[in-house]
Amino acid sequence: MNQILAIAIGGAVGAILRFFVSNGIYAWLGRGFPYGTLTVNIIGSFLIGLLTEALILHRVAIAMEYRAAILVGLFGSFTTFSTFSLDTLYLLEQREYLKAGLNVLASVGACLLAVWLGLSVGRSLFLYADGVIRWLGVVFPYAIVSVIAIGSFIIGLVSQILLHRVEMSLEHRAAILVVLFGAFATMTTLYIVLFLIEDGYTIKTNMTALLAIFMGNVSLCIFTAWLGLLAGRQI
Repeated sequence: MNQILAIAIGGAVGAILRFFVSNGIYAWLGRGFPYGTLTVNIIGSFLIGLLTEALILHRVAIAMEYRAAILVGLFGSFTTFSTFSLDTLYLLEQREYLKAGLNVLASVGACLLAVWLGLSVGRSLFLYADGVIRWLGVVFPYAIVSVIAIGSFIIGLVSQILLHRVEMSLEHRAAILVVLFGAFATMTTLYIVLFLIEDGYTIKTNMTALLAIFMGNVSLCIFTAWLGLLAGRQI
């Protein structure tokens, strides 16, 4: 039951994110082609490839419910094969055969490429010493930190592009950004802390180090998200 509930929560978050991203893309590029569906499928494919490497193949001892919430719930509802199929059928009914064929080729080819790219990036990050640098008693999980940096950059980039193209009040935009970045920073910090506890750190004797890690990860998320926001302004 806990796993089902976790998947349901992850699915709800993924569906909301898909709604904002796809509609933002359509508001930006128009509805002459299924740009929104294609975009969410490519982004989701890349991230599921990247996070499969981080959460499954090089996992820490987190409950299966949380992995299922992210990989099955969140990305399962963020990406959408059914909408892709419906978009393609509508194009065929409208005799837009070229667009329909292009949608099939772009969706299948680009999503496979995105998954391969995500897996390749993840495997490359974890290639050296399982993604961990150990020096003078200090443990630095550089691979996990890199995955977090990539994720927060993508959040900043997509947010900058879309929030200025979706009609909503300034208060709603600010609330979405705060909740999104806050949840991401909190969950990724928890992941790092769990990794370090599994590696031998204890809350009782390493409280200062764990607090420093918390502040460092929050700062990393803010900085890389800011870089994403800057990059989004150039698009």
